[in-house]
Amino acid sequence: MNKRWALKDNTNHDDVIKLAAELNIDTVLSTMLVQRGITTFEDARYFFRPDHRHLHDPFLMQDMEKAILRIEQAIAAGEKIMIYGDYDVDGTTAVALTYSFFKKLYNNIDYYIPDRYKEGYGISTQGIDYAAEHGISLIIALDCGIKSIDKIDYANEKGIDFIICDHHLPGASIPNAVAVLDPKREDCEYPYKELSGCGIGFKLIQAYAEKNDIPIEEVNCYLDLVVISISCDIVHITGENRVLAHFGLQKINTDPCIGVKALMEIAGRTGPYTISDVVFLLGPRINAAGRIDDAKHAVELLIATDKDAAKEKSAMINVRNTERKGHDLSITDEALGMIDNDEVLIARKSTVVFNEDWHKGVIGIVASRLTEKYYRPTIVLTRSNGHVAGSARSVLGYDLYEALCGCKDLLIQFGGHKYAAGLTMEPENLEAFIERFEEVVSSTIKPEQLIQQIQIDAELRLSQIEPKFFRILNQFAPFGPENMAPVFISKNVYVSGNAGLVGGSHIKMSVMQEGSAAFDCIAFNHGQYLEQLRPGVPFEMCYSIEENVWRERRTIQLNVKGIRF
Repeated sequence: MNKRWALKDNTNHDDVIKLAAELNIDTVLSTMLVQRGITTFEDARYFFRPDHRHLHDPFLMQDMEKAILRIEQAIAAGEKIMIYGDYDVDGTTAVALTYSFFKKLYNNIDYYIPDRYKEGYGISTQGIDYAAEHGISLIIALDCGIKSIDKIDYANEKGIDFIICDHHLPGASIPNAVAVLDPKREDCEYPYKELSGCGIGFKLIQAYAEKNDIPIEEVNCYLDLVVISISCDIVHITGENRVLAHFGLQKINTDPCIGVKALMEIAGRTGPYTISDVVFLLGPRINAAGRIDDAKHAVELLIATDKDAAKEKSAMINVRNTERKGHDLSITDEALGMIDNDEVLIARKSTVVFNEDWHKGVIGIVASRLTEKYYRPTIVLTRSNGHVAGSARSVLGYDLYEALCGCKDLLIQFGGHKYAAGLTMEPENLEAFIERFEEVVSSTIKPEQLIQQIQIDAELRLSQIEPKFFRILNQFAPFGPENMAPVFISKNVYVSGNAGLVGGSHIKMSVMQEGSAAFDCIAFNHGQYLEQLRPGVPFEMCYSIEENVWRERRTIQLNVKGIRF
């Protein structure tokens, strides 16, 4: 698939020059800082030197005082408390964090993860009934609940109070809970809006610790769980999330909790971890528990206090992840065949595919793979509990949630974000939904949004890549949404020596530019350019700059994203 190269140009030249002088850095680096909204020395100090003091006061969040007061009352009265969370990575880490913190202080506490297949996403009637049967009078719900109006009313009828800790967009009404913590509430003045579900849980325990004179170390010890949720829920790594991610990675790489350490070992890598490593090595394994079996296994691992028990649980979860991969690949192949053999589907601006036998636990992964292949808003649907349920994924710049709002009369429920969502409908609405979704997407998506884009931060001469530049560049990490690893373009470069093919479709080569040293490059899935990459033949390339470690030898390597002649 051809990709559109887009060079960012949203910078004020005067700000770039001024900041470069203040910081004594290359203007390419100051350009990237200005692109991120950093225009002063003080902004740069905040960005490059994350500090626990940069975390916001949790009591700035609407209803936080109500939440803490209700928890204090429950503990004082000896009430039974239940921690309730979604079955994905964000939900299970949130439950593990909140349960572990309060379990140290209070023993009459339980947790509950809904069954993905029997109960579905969010707060369930079964979960409330379970609480009523077991004498639970307070439920703290994490990563879900902001749209559960009827379920909270049902719980109120049974005398069960709810504290909702969610980060999804609210609907027209807020549930009638004791407290609703969600920075995206219109009436919430909390300064940072992009926390993960586990991040909201972190703010809850931070507030409780502050109110009850508990040392902050008893809160910060859970930052490894927070960074796992931030990484895997694909939230912005800006502002407060950047601080949480920075210290969370420090925790993972120096002193992870017993469960996370066991997971790292079974994944075959004990460190150092980046955001990307967390996404690709830890996240899928935590998710696999809920996709293939029961997400409670993931929570059991993350709250483990015994090394042998954690090792056993991580091994079981790893087996589930292997099973998940099998389902994922077979369903992806089947879905690709459906699309490639249907001219109507190929011609559309959206992809919606359905098979009642597909495994519900992996359809989100399949939707992501189809989006990568065809690059358009994509929904993968299957049958679940008499309904049609699905996962949706979007492309850069297109608001999937808004598109689903245009189909809401055909849906039982839906929820999510701009780029990912879940939905449920009656089977008889399936065909009408497919047509409506295509109509909405076709009328709202811009043509350029259907062409995959490589966003380029700045033009760079290879001679500018020197130790100080690379050292400062590394301080832009941790990388993720809204702070992606910088991509550069260099023109009139040429191969030094010979380019070679590795792994069937990847190119390894050394590249030079007039006046520069040679840099090792790896170009994944660019094998089609091998014949054109001849010594002395000029071309343009866009790339990110990485450190390659081989047998304890560290060298700079350019990871090529695109080649043009």
